[in-house]
Amino acid sequence: MKLNLNQKLAEVQANLKAKKSRYNGFGKYNYRAAEDILEAIKPFLLEHKVTVTISEEMLSFDPPVMKSTATILDGESKDAIHTCAIVGVDLMSKGMSMPQKYGAASSYGKKYALGNLLLIDDTADADASNDHSGKTAKVTLTSKKDPLFAKAIKFVSEGGAVSAIAGKYDLSKEIKKALEDAQPMKTETL
Repeated sequence: MKLNLNQKLAEVQANLKAKKSRYNGFGKYNYRAAEDILEAIKPFLLEHKVTVTISEEMLSFDPPVMKSTATILDGESKDAIHTCAIVGVDLMSKGMSMPQKYGAASSYGKKYALGNLLLIDDTADADASNDHSGKTAKVTLTSKKDPLFAKAIKFVSEGGAVSAIAGKYDLSKEIKKALEDAQPMKTETL
């Protein structure tokens, strides 16, 4: 029986396993990058006679906003399904050159466009980082002058989750809001 593109995509979505092969030392967790997703999808491409591509375009230059589009194309019917992710480029991020800032936004956009297409959920179990040992109290982060705040802002602006920081540190309302404001934009498609 010949499958249509929706059926092929459903099979890929149901069977794809994209490992979290990267490690974030600040947040102390594993995560996946766009490259991990692309590597995981390769075995399905020939089997289902489909291709997956990612394209990018600048939507705005002031402020810089990028759109990443992930597409699955059926080689038999030429049908296509597209999903998008919209991300901002954080020009205020310290410690990165301009190409690195755009590259970080590009990587983030590609990852989320692919995640939208392939139904990869990047949320973490809130209990996953809790060892229930009660051995150490959380460090409190209440000042923007604290060196940890600079690390936290960098982490979040590069796509890290505020919840990962909140799991490790007690955050004041002001610090939590500043971290949330530093997160790149992301969108979800239906």
